Amino acid sequence: MYVPKHYQVDERWSKALIYSHPLAILMTNGVSVPFATHLPVVVPPHVREQFDAGFSLEGQTIFGHLNRANPHWEALQKGGPSTLVFHGKNSYISPTVYEVTPAAPTWNFTAVHLHGNIRVIRERESTLQVIRWTVDAFESEFGKNWDMGPSLGYFDRIVDGVGAFEFDIIGVDAMFKLSQEQPAEVQTRVVRSFGAGSACPHHAELGQMISQINQVEETGL
Repeated sequence: MYVPKHYQVDERWSKALIYSHPLAILMTNGVSVPFATHLPVVVPPHVREQFDAGFSLEGQTIFGHLNRANPHWEALQKGGPSTLVFHGKNSYISPTVYEVTPAAPTWNFTAVHLHGNIRVIRERESTLQVIRWTVDAFESEFGKNWDMGPSLGYFDRIVDGVGAFEFDIIGVDAMFKLSQEQPAEVQTRVVRSFGAGSACPHHAELGQMISQINQVEETGL
């Protein structure tokens, strides 16, 4: 991914995006066209501890799973290079927000691409562990702390249809395009346009991120 210098950010923002938007696109080479599958990716507890302690994304191993009936699973059997694409909040920016002329519309967005090597998990118990990690992480972050205990028997019945994998991270591209190329006063207008009165439900969060990265005032949020 091409990332202009002024859209580069500290790696803590990449980690936060992966935590908050864990539905990634796994991309690997196919015979005629690339495979691309939307799937959940989990950072297991022991890796999350290292991330939170300041360890780099590179060199760490994260996990995911997909349906074994998906032809993509068969393509993964030999392992090799793959890319995980994570998308965060995004929005169209109208030139009316800038209050300057000439101007051009644009799109603000956040994205992280992880490049690495993938290995399928063949052991049944290891696949179940990936499922348990996934439930634990996502229930605490997005759910209502559902107790998986009574359903572990059901997990055991369906696990043979689950294709789990390890993903060793060897490179990171992160692009947080959040109006950094604009003057401070224009950045402030963008943040204000994403205030509580916006019809878009995720504008407030995006506006706060623009403010934090660009260090402009949050008046109107």
